[in-house]
Amino acid sequence: MYLEHFGFNQLPFHLTPNTELFLGLEPHYEAIQTVNAALDMGEGVIKVTGEVGTGKTMVCRMLVNHFESHIQLVYLPNSALSGDELRQAVASELGVKVKNSRSIVDDIQTKLIALAKRNKQVVVLVDEAQALNDDALEVLRLFGNLETEQKKLLQIVLFGQPELDERLEQYHLRQFRQRITFSAKLRPLSLDETVAYITTRLEKAGGYSEVIPLSLKKTIWRASGGIPRLINQICHKSLVLSCSQGSNLVTSQQTYSAIQDTFDANKPKFRFPVMWGWS
Repeated sequence: MYLEHFGFNQLPFHLTPNTELFLGLEPHYEAIQTVNAALDMGEGVIKVTGEVGTGKTMVCRMLVNHFESHIQLVYLPNSALSGDELRQAVASELGVKVKNSRSIVDDIQTKLIALAKRNKQVVVLVDEAQALNDDALEVLRLFGNLETEQKKLLQIVLFGQPELDERLEQYHLRQFRQRITFSAKLRPLSLDETVAYITTRLEKAGGYSEVIPLSLKKTIWRASGGIPRLINQICHKSLVLSCSQGSNLVTSQQTYSAIQDTFDANKPKFRFPVMWGWS
């Protein structure tokens, strides 16, 4: 791999979200601030949506890593669950000993009341929430009804693709939709944000920020559309090619090949930087 070749201490563009390399750019910072503010105000359901690869999982992990000690987390990474499976998953995460399936909601409520008396704030994070079926969404809605006279016993944060917004527009889901009090939407990065994103990751990984020249960072923004996951893929492939060819800096030819090898990237028509041309 190119770690030793470029002097990196870790992979700067690994596809697995690495919170050590997090840069609080505007779209991600706003999403984190929105969720934290809504949780502080005791809101019941909060929603964060964004296209594939815009950084939802990274935002989710940053939230988890910085939750204060009074927050009791229930993390559901697999949202392809039925209503019954969702109840079981929440009960398991809370350490509830379920007597029988009929009493599971009562058992969960009893546990939540006990946690509230200990000043614990229970937050359910649901990743890939667009995969929730109607039965599971109804279970979440009913969980949102669990409350004392002063506050919610359970707060829910949904992370999903834009398909989640489309589903929630359906008439039969209006009750659940109306319970969502705060929403955040992750957008693609701008040109300046993309340059800062690439530069910061190279530096935090212990390398030279100009190993990918500024002109090519701008090219990568154009090819990726500002989607962090595509930026990572193109940068990673560019560095692999540069290392394999013994280059000290990434060249336009290597970047061109990396873009062509990235399925969802916007492809340039020509190989030469002066005449990239775009499809």
